[in-house]
Amino acid sequence: MSHAWTAGRRATVLATGMAAALALAACGGGDGGAAGGGSQPVIGLITKTDTNPFFVKMKEGAQAAAATQGVQLQTFAGKQDGDNESQVQAIENLISAGAAGFLITANDSKGIVPTLDRARQAGMLVIALDTPIDPADAADATFATDNYQAGLLIGQWAKAKFESEGKQARIAMLDLSPNGVSVDVQRDQGFLEGFGVDVGDKTRIGDESDPRIVGHDVTDGAEEGGRTAMENLLQKDPSINLVHTINEPAAAGAYEALKAAGRQNDVTIVSVDGGCPGVEAVKSGAIGATSQQYPLKMASLGIEAIAKFAKDGTKPETTAGKSFYDTGVELITDQPQPNVPSKDTAFGAANCWG
Repeated sequence: MSHAWTAGRRATVLATGMAAALALAACGGGDGGAAGGGSQPVIGLITKTDTNPFFVKMKEGAQAAAATQGVQLQTFAGKQDGDNESQVQAIENLISAGAAGFLITANDSKGIVPTLDRARQAGMLVIALDTPIDPADAADATFATDNYQAGLLIGQWAKAKFESEGKQARIAMLDLSPNGVSVDVQRDQGFLEGFGVDVGDKTRIGDESDPRIVGHDVTDGAEEGGRTAMENLLQKDPSINLVHTINEPAAAGAYEALKAAGRQNDVTIVSVDGGCPGVEAVKSGAIGATSQQYPLKMASLGIEAIAKFAKDGTKPETTAGKSFYDTGVELITDQPQPNVPSKDTAFGAANCWG
């Protein structure tokens, strides 16, 4: 089961396209983001890493939409989650290329802002994918999962499950990084609120005082990090029976640590992603429930929006009642709970990625 679960995470390496960017810059690239008169508009995709299947699927969506829209796509990625410097360099390359705009999943939602400002001053459309920029209006638009809602759903599900079983929770929080990235904060705080924890300041991780929470640790959104974080928190309190993970790679690592400790059958893991390996893990019972996101939809809609901007200057609108374009989320579980909307793993498998 572990091999099948982790196999889907062997992502292909994204091309940086730096040589192409330099060649385009030499052409002088104005004309609405076209590299030279009459050329296809250049659009960039900058993801957090090239090792998470979520971003591999995002790239696939961007490539398909770019072919349909008749634009030239350049892709870039950070070396690891939290790598702001590589993303800054990618934006500088796109500015030099005269790109019409780009999509970005920011590694540092605050630290990237000055570079985004330069790009917008150069006339580029900036769309945040998945992770909102801080402040949000530093991007022209955000196409994303409602990450607070994603966390809320798995929290509500876990609360209902534990209440129905008459169990008192001992909670481990496996977060992303110390950087306070918005997607990390929103999933963490949404889960806790859904479970009935007073979170205090919703913009901060770790300020709650609920005795059911054993502690927080960071995973870098990776399997190895999830394993180490789970080992650390089990050493602190071996009675942990509920684990929130930032994403499914971290959940895979947590499961391996629990398995090594002989605890895999009496601990409930909840997560966010909805990748195919994660849905399979829900089906097998390794994960209790996950909130499924739709990265292909985020990227394809983002490419369409920038292509339209390059054509006539139109900027994308937000979902009614929200400050961003909501690309949707569904709770996936084969253990439905009363008053918590969910879909089963058959639905999850039909709509998964990775």
